[in-house]
Formats: sequence, structure tokens, C-alpha cells
Amino acid sequence: MTAKHISPQEINRNLIVYAVCMILAVIGMGYGHVIKAQYPLLRVWDYPAILMLLAGVPFLWVQTQAGIPNFLDNTVSGRQRWVRPALIGAGFGILDVMVIKCLLHPEPYTEWPPFIQPFPYSLFLYFSGAFEIEVFYRLIPLTIMLLAGTWVANGKYANIFFVAGAALTALREPLEQWPDGALWFVVYAWVTGFGMNYCQALYLKNAGFLASLTLRLGHYVCWHILLGIYIQYVELA
Repeated sequence: MTAKHISPQEINRNLIVYAVCMILAVIGMGYGHVIKAQYPLLRVWDYPAILMLLAGVPFLWVQTQAGIPNFLDNTVSGRQRWVRPALIGAGFGILDVMVIKCLLHPEPYTEWPPFIQPFPYSLFLYFSGAFEIEVFYRLIPLTIMLLAGTWVANGKYANIFFVAGAALTALREPLEQWPDGALWFVVYAWVTGFGMNYCQALYLKNAGFLASLTLRLGHYVCWHILLGIYIQYVELA
């Protein structure tokens, strides 16, 4: 298999996008510390969490070799990178709102539930959270798996490596967030959690890191941010 190498322009774009994401995380951290006294349950990042994101930087140089489109790859359309993943993520988010809020908790909240934060701080926190998850759940592990797939037997088993990596990374979030409640809800949480994460792996492979990140942000906008605005300004007002 002929080795492919990233161009200087592509690595520069990868680095710029990654730096912007980290800057937004730093701004959100600073904003959180400013308003923390007003909200005792506010979740605020600290510098060690920001610095951990640097672990993803070396992998920006090997996206091409792993067979993953670079962050702003010219071969990926805006619809593939932004529109479709955002709509899929929003679909998962709307489904969560309907099941968890409308069906399981239709009564108004009387205190802050653990899955929301005050707006507009929520914009920064959940963007940073989505970025962190995509770095450690997809960018790093799937790049490693796809690189391994290109090296073993000259790429003969590359698809097997990808499917295994996609499945394993899709299992991580459902395992870490094991739900409580009735069996049907546990099954629902597992199916949707695995399904969304597996979709993200597919988008990473076919459209790059930003598509995977956009899919998660589509979910977060509906589930964490818009629902949070409603709870904050209607139910808790």
C-alpha cells in the first residue's frame, strides 16, 4: 500500500481549527470561574483538563495516513461535514427530550437537574465537553485503529480494524453512563447511546473529525442547551 502524507496546508488548517476549539474551552473556563459564585452547582473546567486536550495534537499529522479526511478537507462537502451530522445529532437529542423529559419527567423541575447548566455559559461548557469527548473517544483511538489497519498485512484487514474500533468506542459512553430505571429505559439508553456513537465513528471515517464533533453538538444543542434554557427560564423562573 502506498503511504499517503498530509500536505503543509492541511496540517496548518488542522492545527488552526484545533487551536480555536481549545481557545473556546479556555474562554469557557474563565467565564465559569467568573460566575461560579452565583451558581453553586456550576461545572467549571480547570487548566489540567485543558492541557489534557493537547494529547490529540500529534494525531493531527496522521489523519491522511489513517484514511481519515482532514478537518477542512476539500473532498468533503459542507453538507457532509455540517448539515447531515447536525441533523442526525439533533434527532437523537429530540428523542432524548421526548423520552426523558416529556415521558419520564413531565412535571416541572424545582431545582437544577444534573444535565443542564445556566445559559449562556452552557454554550461554552457543552462545546468544550463535546470537543473533549470527540478527542478521547474518536480522534485518538480511531486514528490508532485505522493506522494499525493500514500497517497489518499491508491493509488487508483495514475494514475489520475500523469496525472493531468503531464498535469499541461506541460502547464506551453507554458503559460509563449506565442508566438507572426500568428495563425498557436501560435498553433505550443503550441502543441510542451506542447508535449515536457508532454514527459518529462513521462520520469521522468518511467526513473527518469536525463531522463527528458536529453530530455530538447537534445532540447537545437539543438536549443540554435548548432544554436547559426552557428549564432555566420557564420551570425554574
